[in-house]
Amino acid sequence: MDLKFFKKSIPTLAVMAVFSVLMIYAIYTLLTPEKKLPVFNPADVNPKLVDESVVHVRRNHKIADFELINQNGDTITYADYEGKIFVADFFFTRCLTICPVMTNNIGKLQEVFLNDDDVKFLSHSVTPVMDSVPILKAYAIKKGVIDKKWNITTGPKPHIYNLARKSYFAVLDEGDGGLQDFVHTENFVLVDKKRQIRGFYDGTDNEEIERLIEDIKLLQKEK
Repeated sequence: MDLKFFKKSIPTLAVMAVFSVLMIYAIYTLLTPEKKLPVFNPADVNPKLVDESVVHVRRNHKIADFELINQNGDTITYADYEGKIFVADFFFTRCLTICPVMTNNIGKLQEVFLNDDDVKFLSHSVTPVMDSVPILKAYAIKKGVIDKKWNITTGPKPHIYNLARKSYFAVLDEGDGGLQDFVHTENFVLVDKKRQIRGFYDGTDNEEIERLIEDIKLLQKEK
């Protein structure tokens, strides 16, 4: 073997090796589709959770405008969430079953995204008559709610019910007309900056909370 020839060929071989690696990476990147969260429309959701007026809609669903009152007595509208990714849920302060777990888990999410201005949280009381502003304020203090990150809201019952059934799909239509007739789910609803629903998550399940965290981060990477 001619050692001189071999030594002269080393730079060429090195360049070819680097070029091959780059080509393989480029081909892999082109052939591997970018992971992207789905966009949910009413027709994609359990029809029991969807108002019959919109259950047929298959595209372009957006979260409707809203006007609610938060734990500080301030009026909260979509303008407070404009350009944000947010997680919405439905609860009531007297709930002793799934609600405390859900609220504690939003507290964990609040901590994860504490310094991330892109992400906020929005909780809706399904018993607005009983969940007055002072009660919501006491609840917020107890649960460690940070005002700039998380609004716990009340408002007219028909308005909240319409949001639940026509926008977020988080309440079963099994009420009896009473004060506590909202049969709400344990779902957290992930909403993107375009007012689109991008995911549903079991707010009582730790693995689902981890999935939600990863999906929020994935959503932030979307162009």
